[in-house]
Amino acid sequence: MSTPMPDLLLESRLHAQGARLVAGVDEVGRGPLAGPVVAAAVILRPCRVPQGLDDSKALDARTRIRLSDEIALCAHVGLGQATVEEIDRVNILQATYLAMCRAVEALPVTPDALLIDGNRLPPRLPCRAVPVVRGDSLSASIAAASIVAKTRRDQGMLTLAQQFPGYGWETNMGYGTPAHLMGLKRHGATTHHRRSFRPVHNILFQEN
Repeated sequence: MSTPMPDLLLESRLHAQGARLVAGVDEVGRGPLAGPVVAAAVILRPCRVPQGLDDSKALDARTRIRLSDEIALCAHVGLGQATVEEIDRVNILQATYLAMCRAVEALPVTPDALLIDGNRLPPRLPCRAVPVVRGDSLSASIAAASIVAKTRRDQGMLTLAQQFPGYGWETNMGYGTPAHLMGLKRHGATTHHRRSFRPVHNILFQEN
């Protein structure tokens, strides 16, 4: 039996309650040892939803890039990120909230309601918000946001991989793979490594 694809049922419920513009919000990059956390907010037009929207983790890179381009052409999109410095200063959860709020603020229009992936909501949101567990597999808007956020973050990590070879960022995107951990041991930490994350902290502690 095939798994149902994300749809606009949750968005339709909010529309029925008076919300005209509903944005899906998702983030990418909470787990990596390096790079920023990136979030996206997407307001889809019900009459023009790209075909094939799904949780970004279920799609290959080529499909994500194609869908991200389609989303940019037919939807309202906002992007936000929190830097490595912010992650280390306020912790990854609060940095994720920062990225999400910045993505919502970056939308070219003001949403009336938000559907946010996860079971918790960032503070100080500008409108009503609903948390949706596994939202990127349920809501088309959240799925679109996850695709945009992952595409943007992956592009950034590919650029950093050219500047900082030896960590395998071109394939692991900053996650703690064996190749990345070996690179940390051989070359030490870069300015793009999250020093508050234990594997990086332990390497730096050993160096000192």
